[in-house]
Amino acid sequence: MRRVMVEEAKRRLGETVTIAGWVSRTRDLGRLKFIMLRDVSGEMQVTVKPDNPIAGEVERLHLGREDVVAFKGRAVRSEIVHAGVEFIPEAVQLINRAKQPIPIDVSGRVKAELDTRLDYRFLDFRTPRTRAIFRIQHTLLQAFRSFLSQRGYLEIQPPCIIASASEGGAELFMLPYFDRTAYLAQSPQLYKQMCAVSLERVFMVVPVWRAEKFDTPTHLNEVRQMDIEQAYADDEEVMRVLEECLAHMLSRVREECPEELRVLGRELEVPRTPLRRVTYDEAVEMLRGVGDEIRWGEDFTRTQERELWRLLGEEAYFVKDWPETLKPFYAMPREDDPRLVHAFDLIYRGLEISSGTQRIHLPDLLRERIREKGLNPENFSHYIECFEYGAPPHAGWSIGLERLTMAVTGVGNIRECCMFPRDRERLVP
Repeated sequence: MRRVMVEEAKRRLGETVTIAGWVSRTRDLGRLKFIMLRDVSGEMQVTVKPDNPIAGEVERLHLGREDVVAFKGRAVRSEIVHAGVEFIPEAVQLINRAKQPIPIDVSGRVKAELDTRLDYRFLDFRTPRTRAIFRIQHTLLQAFRSFLSQRGYLEIQPPCIIASASEGGAELFMLPYFDRTAYLAQSPQLYKQMCAVSLERVFMVVPVWRAEKFDTPTHLNEVRQMDIEQAYADDEEVMRVLEECLAHMLSRVREECPEELRVLGRELEVPRTPLRRVTYDEAVEMLRGVGDEIRWGEDFTRTQERELWRLLGEEAYFVKDWPETLKPFYAMPREDDPRLVHAFDLIYRGLEISSGTQRIHLPDLLRERIREKGLNPENFSHYIECFEYGAPPHAGWSIGLERLTMAVTGVGNIRECCMFPRDRERLVP
């Protein structure tokens, strides 16, 4: 079968081609049959008149919703059809029947519970809303890669099986590794630093896992991170890279996904750069007396992040200069106040989508900070060693792909932005 997509068939008016896809719906007017055929490019009406040689065969097939079928024939102009084009078939082939009834309405007109949609994710991918979400996610990923590749960053592939915690803490999934215990990586952090001290500018898109018992609409136990690491850079320099990268990604979505944004009812604003910088101290002061009281040294709640968004009136902004107690051991302390580190979060539309730091590149200071976090430097010997042989200062950040997709598309649950989400309850499909 040499098949063309529906939208291509519409452009090749009068040519004999084969189209194939799913039956969205059928309608009979006496012996006149209308079949709406859908593929990922679009939808087209197949019209079977009583005098068509295949009319009897189409009648016998009794095509149902989501049956996969191919038609050979021609697309022609029509003043009656809403789209202005219809397909006149000369041959039909039933490729596969769909089990009935369909568990979810793939047209999207009848809403289904999120759990049902995730149980039948392969069908949910056919709905206009879900297709729009992942088309936008695809565009974000492509824009991220192109932005950094064009600026001389090298894409790397760090391991996902590691020997010890990347960032400390106990939120690790353990797995047997021959005669040892290994872990699923909670971050590519240590490996991207190892690469940056020699390759200077690197980026990656990697899965990470955290064994925390989340049950919120903004957390998953497996997510994808988009990371960079850059040598001869401090936190301010990589913040500039981040804000420019975000603006580029959002611009690409606005340019390339207007129909998907329309389906989701979104008007996408690209924030102007440079983004506003707010220190942690300033943010705490702004939140004092507003809603839940925050004390210095505490992280912000989702509610407080949204409140800051309202108070600042900015689509996106940075919170910088964080308390060292809230950031990982590799964050570089500030010279003027060792209680603080060169660290930042990027908040977009009231949701934290990225965090980054300038890293410690001095071995003795790194060992000291590891001990202060209650960890054993011996467990990080391979990591620390890479700074013993002339490591330059460096900094980096990571963007949560699902978090960013959630903020751009405006959906209320991060599970909608992950193709096959993993959380405490869901391990299949």
